[in-house]
Amino acid sequence: MPELAAGALVLAAGTRDLLLLHHRAEDRWCFPKGHVDPGESLEGAARREVAEESGLDHVSLEGEILEVSYRFYRPERRENVHKTTVYFLGRTMDRTLTLEPTFDRAQWVRLDEAAPMMPYDTDRAVLEAAAGRLSESH
Repeated sequence: MPELAAGALVLAAGTRDLLLLHHRAEDRWCFPKGHVDPGESLEGAARREVAEESGLDHVSLEGEILEVSYRFYRPERRENVHKTTVYFLGRTMDRTLTLEPTFDRAQWVRLDEAAPMMPYDTDRAVLEAAAGRLSESH
């Protein structure tokens, strides 16, 4: 079963402070992301998911960072899923968060200090791509 998702690595404007969300049920840190609705653009889905999950309504997206794909089994539906997620670089002036109930906490972490907190290779690859993008622009 294919799934398409979009998300963003959100940095506080003028810093390299990255927003991480802690998923309560899975006890893991992650980036805001979620499914792309039918007819929705990838950028629109990324903005919507950031707003729904973190409460940040004013996030500017500065382009695609990386597309990652992975597979997993969803036992409740008895299906294999091939998920593709497209991540964007985002910036916000706002640090006031209102978390979706799925998340029990959030943290602003220096981009170069986030990798040890990320449980998956794909998340660390996205961090590396974001750091590369930022170093190119400076």
